Amino acid sequence: MSDEKPNKQTTKIKGSEALLNCLVRNEGVKTIFGYPGGAVLGLYDELYKRDDINHILVRHEQCAGFMADGYARITGKPGVVLATSGPGATNIVTGLCSSHMDSIPVVALTGQVPTYGIGKDFFQEADITGITMPVVKHSYLVLDPAQIPKTIRKAFLISSTGRPGPTLIDLPKDVLNGTFDYYEGMENKFTLPGYKPTIKGNARQIHAASKAILASKKPMLYIGGGIISSNASEELIKLAETSSIPVAYTVMGKGALPDNHILNYGMLGMHGTAYANYAIHECDLLIAIGVRFDDRVTGKIETFAPNAYVIHIDVDPAEIGKNRKMRDVVDIPIVGDAKSVLCELNETMNGKKCDTTEWISQIEGWKKQYPLDLPKDKTQISPQQILLALNKYLKDAIYTVDVGQHQMWAAQYLEINKPRRWCSSSGLGAMGYGFPAALGAKAAVKDLGLDIPVVAITGDGGFQMNFQELGTMVAHDLPVIIVLFNNNNLGMVRQWQELFYDKHYSYIDWGSGSPDYVKLVEAFGVKGIKITDPKDVDSAIKTAVETCHGKSLQKPILLEFELQYEANVWPIVPPGGSSHEMMGIDSDTIPSKPTTKSELEKIIKR
Repeated sequence: MSDEKPNKQTTKIKGSEALLNCLVRNEGVKTIFGYPGGAVLGLYDELYKRDDINHILVRHEQCAGFMADGYARITGKPGVVLATSGPGATNIVTGLCSSHMDSIPVVALTGQVPTYGIGKDFFQEADITGITMPVVKHSYLVLDPAQIPKTIRKAFLISSTGRPGPTLIDLPKDVLNGTFDYYEGMENKFTLPGYKPTIKGNARQIHAASKAILASKKPMLYIGGGIISSNASEELIKLAETSSIPVAYTVMGKGALPDNHILNYGMLGMHGTAYANYAIHECDLLIAIGVRFDDRVTGKIETFAPNAYVIHIDVDPAEIGKNRKMRDVVDIPIVGDAKSVLCELNETMNGKKCDTTEWISQIEGWKKQYPLDLPKDKTQISPQQILLALNKYLKDAIYTVDVGQHQMWAAQYLEINKPRRWCSSSGLGAMGYGFPAALGAKAAVKDLGLDIPVVAITGDGGFQMNFQELGTMVAHDLPVIIVLFNNNNLGMVRQWQELFYDKHYSYIDWGSGSPDYVKLVEAFGVKGIKITDPKDVDSAIKTAVETCHGKSLQKPILLEFELQYEANVWPIVPPGGSSHEMMGIDSDTIPSKPTTKSELEKIIKR
């Protein structure tokens, strides 16, 4: 489309006002997360004048990025983060990198020094478009106020379509403060050369996939965050149920299929269930949807699903064959949106079933033989006890997690039965993510008009990184339940040092520098309870529900659970090991016999 101005009535408007108009009227933005500074004061002056957009003042810009990420995961729409130039902009890089790794739509707005000062080392100048180039889908440096409307439109479009991800718009101070002639619809006068995400899958490949599924005896669905991003849960459930195919998910895929579904065998990978990992190892057909064959899932890639033909469905062609090499003829790559491809695949399957009775019986046998670990010592609080109690008293909550042992325990034991109820920095593994993400999720719940409790599960390490956002939580009335797993050390690092570094516990303890968490949160006006006796776990969680999600005034609360110093996550695939060879599993018989391929191969090659 042409950039020429048509013969329409124009209005003189300031760049900052146009930006907010575009966010609210064109993109439906209700909330942004930010921190003011010199380069963006013109924009904050415009925010002062209006009440049609909510701004949440954070205590650290990194947390604004995490909040925008949590907001996006719950709403499915881009979260918006705003920071000033220089250190403000660089502080959001970790958040953008996390969103990039997990394919989460976020739009970052950063201030910049005036256009005439760019490249001259003006105060608080940083080349943020250059710095963030590897961790955003696209970035823009706006040099003319008249470019703001269409730049906003393009950034949101790119962020939310195809494979979602973050985009960045860098806005010099004089561009925000400058004026231009605005006319209705000018934001749509643009083209995006080369940007054409493939949504519809290849019909021939989809037909081949349906034939392969029907010919298989031991199929497995391996699903990830792409199912949730494309809102394809219903289509996934239909395929799994109609064709009777068992499912295993990645950390990103949790909630795509209800955890209480009979065909759901839990998380696979480094800390996955033994039965999911065994099933992947033994399957003859692996249907991978919205996943990238991440190393924490596959372990040694050469031994991951070694006997299986692979159907790989992903909207990003770069992921096809990137980690797991696709083989000519016998493997089936399909580039396309998960929802679109699954709709067509279900239609092509036409209700036909696979004969998987023996296969599911085999997986059920492994599930009985190798269940998830439940500690026998009832005199100590265990992570499992806490998580099972959360399942009992908070059946439809949104959970955010930080990174480490508690994250893996939560992925194993929490029952998430709906999509967009789980937030985890999975690819980057950013400590300090969980609590700010919970505040973003709570803001999303408010904007969506829902009444859903939000629970932030965190460890003592991650919580200490960003506990200053307690102030944000209180000031902006974002009550969440904080569940703190306190083992007084960096638990996952300690576990690795125990298992793989001869118990050389190097710099994992806080010593005398560990705070009194109850007093800490009370300093912010938040109720805190420390639980040391396993008999008090249920009552503490019930108190938290009544406090934070009762019918009366809802208030935030922290539950600090004292855990054993050397509590470990089991099972674990050792680094560089094969996913079916797990530590913490008492097994004399590890599946290893190849599955017969002849029937399937004949049908695929036909």
